[in-house]
Formats: sequence, C-alpha cells, structure tokens
Amino acid sequence: MANLGNRLLSAIAQFMWAVLNIRIKFKYFLLVFVVCISGAVAYTYYTMLNNVGGKDDYDEAMRYIQIKDVIDENYIDEVDRKALGDYAAAAMVSGLNDPWSRYMSADEYKTYQLSSANEYQDIGISMIKDENGGGFQVIGVNATSPAALAGLTTGMYITSVDGEDITGYTLEQARTAIRSRMNTKFTLGLDGGRSTIEVDCASVYVSPVTYRLEKTEAGYVQLSNFEAGSSQDAIAAIEDLLSQGASALCIDLRNNPGGLQSEVSAFLDYLLPNGVLFSVAGKDGSKETVQSDGMCIQLPMCVLVNTGTFAEAELCAAVLQEYNWATILGEVTTGKTRTQEIIALNDGSALLLSTGSYITGNGNDISKNGGVVPDVITYNSDESATGTTQGTTGESTGTASTSNDEQLMEALTLLSRS
Repeated sequence: MANLGNRLLSAIAQFMWAVLNIRIKFKYFLLVFVVCISGAVAYTYYTMLNNVGGKDDYDEAMRYIQIKDVIDENYIDEVDRKALGDYAAAAMVSGLNDPWSRYMSADEYKTYQLSSANEYQDIGISMIKDENGGGFQVIGVNATSPAALAGLTTGMYITSVDGEDITGYTLEQARTAIRSRMNTKFTLGLDGGRSTIEVDCASVYVSPVTYRLEKTEAGYVQLSNFEAGSSQDAIAAIEDLLSQGASALCIDLRNNPGGLQSEVSAFLDYLLPNGVLFSVAGKDGSKETVQSDGMCIQLPMCVLVNTGTFAEAELCAAVLQEYNWATILGEVTTGKTRTQEIIALNDGSALLLSTGSYITGNGNDISKNGGVVPDVITYNSDESATGTTQGTTGESTGTASTSNDEQLMEALTLLSRS
C-alpha cells in the first residue's frame, strides 16, 4: 500500500513538473514571438520611411490618405478618385513655386506625346467648338496636310470620328479622338452626318522659320521655337539669304518659348567662333560644358527679344551678347533658363520638372538675374504688330514698310548703319 502511495506521489510530481516545464517553454515562445513581431513591425515602418523619403514625407503621405478617407466616408456626392488624385498631384508640383514645372495627367501626357512644336500626329487643321452643338468648325487647313489632300476645307463642321459622335466633346477631347488614330485611315462625319470624308492621320511638319531679304539687304530670320528641326531650318535660311546677297542678319526670337538644348547648341555653333558657349549645371553640382568650333558667320547682327522670349531662346540671345557678336534689341526677357525633364509615372501620367540651369560662358545664371537685358531697350506701341511683317519662308519681299513693327524697323535701321 505504501509502495502504491509512493508511486502515486511520484506520478503526480512528474505531472506537475511537466506542466510547469510546458508553461516555462510557452512563456519563452511568447517572448520570442513578441520580439519577432515587434522587429517585423519596426522593419516595415522604417522601410516605409526610407521608401517615402523619411518621417516627414511619411507623415505627409499619411495625411493625404487620411484626407482621402475622410472625403470617401463623409462627402455627400460621388467622388471621382482619379480626378481627385490628379488635382492632388498638380497641387504638390505647384507647391514648388516653380512656374515651369507641372504635372500632366495620363490624358494630358498622351496628347503631349503626340506632338512637338514642329512635328505632330494630326491631320493638319485648326478648329473651334460650335457652342450650339453643331460639332467643330474647321477654321484653318495646312496646305500640305493630310486634311488638305483629303479635300477638307475651312467652314466644314466635323461631327463624328469613325462613326463616334463627338458633338458633346470638349475641343481637347475632339483633338485626342483624331490624334489617337495616328498612322491610320479613318472617316470624319461632316455637317451632322450628311457627308463623310476619309483622312489619313500622319506626321505633319511645320517649319518654325520664316525668312526674307529686306530692301536694306539685311536678312530677316524669325524662329518661332527651338524644337526639333529648327536649327537646320534656320541655318538653311541664313545660307539662302547669304546666297541672295545679305550683308547683315536680323534674328527674331520674340515670343520664342525655347525648346531643345541640342537645337540651340547647333545654331550657336554655326554662328559663333571657337569657345565655350554655355554649360548646364545639375542639382548634384555636375556641369556639362558646350563648345563651338572655329566656323562662324561674320556679319553685322541684331537679335530681337521681348517678354515672350523664354528658355533656350533667352540663352541664345545671352550667349551672342556675351560674345559681342550681336546687338540685342527689344525688351527684358522672361528669365526662364532652366533645363527640364519629362519623368513618366507608373499610371501613365508624367512630371515636367526643372532639373538644371543654363550658365553662360561668363558664369551668368540668367534665371537668377531676371532675364536678358537688351543693349537697346525699345517697345512696340502695338504689341500685335510684333513679328507680323509680310513674307513667307524663302520669300524675298524686299521691304517691311507695310509693318507697324517698330522694334524690327529700329533693328533694320541699326544694321543699315553698321
């Protein structure tokens, strides 16, 4: 009986020790589990901080999410989340206080990609919306465009594209409907469907250069931008003017919004002798220097600028001024000499962002100095007269006497005295 009791006590003791041992192991397990979870949470948190740029950026992102959630839960009407996101992104970029940087929605970026200032995917027309619901009135047709070849003329009203009614579209939506059919043939419905016309949406190139030989024997060259093809067209124009006997050059950069660095580099290289033209300074302190070779144009030269002269056009005027190669005449320019980059985002939208600054050979940062100050400051009493002298590409009119363009007239007078 005693042995039975001893065995019973021993069994109870072993059972209690096993239970106690399990509890201790479970406590250790809980401790390890808690430590692992805490580590994972901390790792995730700091990873998120690193991904968004730090705690401040993380807090800003969380604030945006909170605002969106509050709107979703409480706003009385239906919420267009895409539009809300586009407005938020645009507001973020506008917070840079840089008037040259902007956000483009996916639709805006798609339209932007379909065109540059000189070459674009289109049928080559200008149109306006008929507010009475009659579609879109054609008010201009490029003479060599697909539209002209198809027989489209001014005064016609476009009401459908491939059978799709566009009378309720905005002007931008109608343009996108046409341009989205690039490199294809499609049908335009005209005048409410009473007739149709087949058009080929192709690449249309419009030269940004207009030139002529003036009666004073000065060659006048107007560049409307520095986009692709501009430098080649401008150089060809000057060569033609020289062959016609031009003894001086007037280069009109008024209302020129700029364009590509490669284009202004090529144009300046053609005009100027060997030396440093300008450099491009980056955010990281890097500097890319652009130089000219030994070939140049040695003629009396005048450059016209105004408050509509931007970016690469300003740079062109500033470099010619520093070289003492041309007299700059007109108004103080805008002061926008920033290089810009288009950065595509995952959802199809994009940022047009200022990423660098143009610095002249003498170290002048035009954007910080408020623009290019002309050697001769003069204004047009009638701003609409700017650049409106008669003549087309390659045409020698022999005179600008019918113009009210006082700046141009002063430039031609200055060159005639050189």
